[in-house]
Amino acid sequence: MRSSRALFHTVALSLVMTAASLAATAANAADKISIMVGGYEKQIYLPAKLAESLGYFKDEGIEVELLNESAGVDAENQLLAGAVQGVVGFYDHCVDLQAKGKFIKSVVQFSQAPGEVELVSAKHPEIKSFADLKGKSVGVTGLGSSTNFLTLYMASKAGLSPADVTPVPVGAGQTFIAALQQDAIQAGMTTEPTISRLLKTGEAKVLVDLRTLKGTEEALGGTYPAASLYMDAAWVDAHKEEVQKLANAFVKTMRFIHTHSAAEIADKMPKDFYVGDKDGYIKALDAGKEMFTPDGVMPEDGPKTVLAVLSEFSKNVKGKTIDLSKTYTTEFVKNVK
Repeated sequence: MRSSRALFHTVALSLVMTAASLAATAANAADKISIMVGGYEKQIYLPAKLAESLGYFKDEGIEVELLNESAGVDAENQLLAGAVQGVVGFYDHCVDLQAKGKFIKSVVQFSQAPGEVELVSAKHPEIKSFADLKGKSVGVTGLGSSTNFLTLYMASKAGLSPADVTPVPVGAGQTFIAALQQDAIQAGMTTEPTISRLLKTGEAKVLVDLRTLKGTEEALGGTYPAASLYMDAAWVDAHKEEVQKLANAFVKTMRFIHTHSAAEIADKMPKDFYVGDKDGYIKALDAGKEMFTPDGVMPEDGPKTVLAVLSEFSKNVKGKTIDLSKTYTTEFVKNVK
């Protein structure tokens, strides 16, 4: 009898310990969040790697895995497939996807200007405006990407139809540069540090500059919320504690950006992000810092601008009723102490 009781207690204790172990594993798994970044070496998405470097995720007690994807549209697809819980990419995907019946929302808004530039190859001095891109091949990070959206919008405003230009998916960085050098594209939209690299060598010139608020308002008609952390709306509703921790980390990162110099911020970034030119990286960041929001809050007029831009050329969005209030939330960023 005693041996049976001993066996019972041993088995019971083992089951309790196993249950506790499984519970701990489940808790840890819940705290690990995978975020796909649409090119984390791009300065427009700098807050993702900066938050990691500053240790803000660890401070919040969450394990965040940053994954790299060269084009925002591919990062979006990973989110829709459930492979990641969040994307650091452009807010305009939230509007575009609602038109397709899918609900994702920006939970932290990193920027209020795209931080992009339409560059023209120095081999094509005949291109002096967007209207001159008729019949040309233009580089975008990916088909269906935000650079593709913005390119088609500005082409439309210049009187061109989508068929008048040929978007070519060339990514960013070296692949973009090679496409321009080889004349596979005659112009293209890209971000820092690729912009500065091509301007420094004289291989390209600026056609439209969306790195500043002024340039953005002139080209797009208002503030254009771009880089953000966006997530599936249902996941956000079911994981408010985790989302709040992410918001805490990223809002603290935005505050760091606004209270430190470009040189101090650059020192926190991986050295390979400089692409061999730290001074150029710092100079570009110093010039583009105003694109970042100080607190992660969505600019009040921004969503309307994005909807107007997409409605100009997108068959998906044009004529559709979009509930902009469901494309973003300020609930979490406004809770940050």
